[in-house]
Amino acid sequence: MSGGRIETFDVVVIGGGGAGLAAASEAARLGRSVVLLEKNAEPGGTTSWSVGSVSATNTPHQLRAGIRDTPQAHFDDLGLFAGPLAQRDNPALRRMLVENASETVRWLMSLGVVFVGPMPEPPHRHPRMHNVVPHSRSFAYHLARHCRALGVDIRVNTRATRLVMEEEHVAGVEATGEAGAACVFRARGGVVLAAGDYSGDRGLKAEFSPAETAEVDAVNATSTGDGHRMARELGAVVLNGDLISGPYMRFVPPARRNWLHSLPPWRPLARLMAWCHGNLPARLLRPFLMSFLTTALGVSPNLFRHGAILVNRDGRRFTDELGNPNRDTPRQPGRSAWVVFDHAAAQRLSEWPNYVSTAPGVAYAYLEDYRRNRADIYHSSPSLEGLARSMGVAEANLAKTVADYNAAGRRSRAALTSAPFYALGPVKSYIVFTDGGLKVTERLEVAREDGSVISRLYAAGSTGQGGLILEGHGHHLGWAFISGRIAGRNAAFNVSSDAVKQ
Repeated sequence: MSGGRIETFDVVVIGGGGAGLAAASEAARLGRSVVLLEKNAEPGGTTSWSVGSVSATNTPHQLRAGIRDTPQAHFDDLGLFAGPLAQRDNPALRRMLVENASETVRWLMSLGVVFVGPMPEPPHRHPRMHNVVPHSRSFAYHLARHCRALGVDIRVNTRATRLVMEEEHVAGVEATGEAGAACVFRARGGVVLAAGDYSGDRGLKAEFSPAETAEVDAVNATSTGDGHRMARELGAVVLNGDLISGPYMRFVPPARRNWLHSLPPWRPLARLMAWCHGNLPARLLRPFLMSFLTTALGVSPNLFRHGAILVNRDGRRFTDELGNPNRDTPRQPGRSAWVVFDHAAAQRLSEWPNYVSTAPGVAYAYLEDYRRNRADIYHSSPSLEGLARSMGVAEANLAKTVADYNAAGRRSRAALTSAPFYALGPVKSYIVFTDGGLKVTERLEVAREDGSVISRLYAAGSTGQGGLILEGHGHHLGWAFISGRIAGRNAAFNVSSDAVKQ
């Protein structure tokens, strides 16, 4: 190895999201020296961007609710979620997911993570979705504390750039640390790739999906497929690379976190919130749920069926809203748009099933929720001209757009004629995640096309998805924690007990 300072550890983990933190903690629990490399300023990764659900059976929550469930039933229901994609699934990894999910929830709870639930989500035959409180940053908070207590050396602002081979096995990682300093991290036992997906890398998206998808922004812009790229340089292959979640339209996030997102994920506070969730009337809980949910939800087609239109920052309509607006929005100036509607539509957006947004198994958000919680994206005016000024678009263009829509562009939808007028936005189309993962064995060793193993290289989470189909809420996070622990454990086992004692 060459290039910069050299440090030696038993296990090197690349990526500080849920999978990487789980891998590091497991290897350290076995007495190995571990370094975790995270290119961002703090651990968390896409795990901290998630809704925060883990789907599992036979959890304390299911048992308290009197639910009799089995991993086999979960296995079968995952096939229903996959639908026509089931023939492309990896049944061995699916089995690994369902058999380890219950113990993983208990493990997370032992570290201080608090869940509420289980919530129903068909076609699950039983409620299995467990949602973290107060928010998804709880995972990284508790896992990072656990890692540090076990002696894991967490290096932030450190980006892995290349895997180093030595005598036919992966022997370490070249990385760039603080201020661009080059460094090499040797690994006696192995390297675990847990660097997330490639939703934020236009090159990889263009390789595996249509060109128009490649240009769509990612929810997590730092998910740039670093693990995929480094492993492919050694002959690894990507399975199901064409499976991409999105583009989906979501309201842009607020410039600042609201108070609920800023709550520290301390266990006593989370337990209090869980108690409230289980004991307080829904009418008292709903404002808190909405404060959280309206920062991250998308646009329901309900709005467009009631006559709402999409306009770009020039105030012009650019798509058939009942067609594929998700794919047309990224081609607009600023890759963004606004949802415009009138008072008649607004009156309907106040009760089920006419919601603005939904979070399955949790709640529905209506127009009043956005007025109360997202003033930054809520616009209203007695006139179209005033609405345009509030949005920051050209007044004449918006007035002409609505007039043209009312005259000839709406087909059977209602005209936009009743004041006041409203707009929600900006909205943008996002790639939520990519499902293409490196081919792996059941030990989560990275494999080549012919099935041969790249020795001492492991992958977990989205990087090591290995063809596993993860439809439905709570399965990506579950796989991250489960696969991370297994990969970290197997990397640790490559180091002999004598070597650990040295």
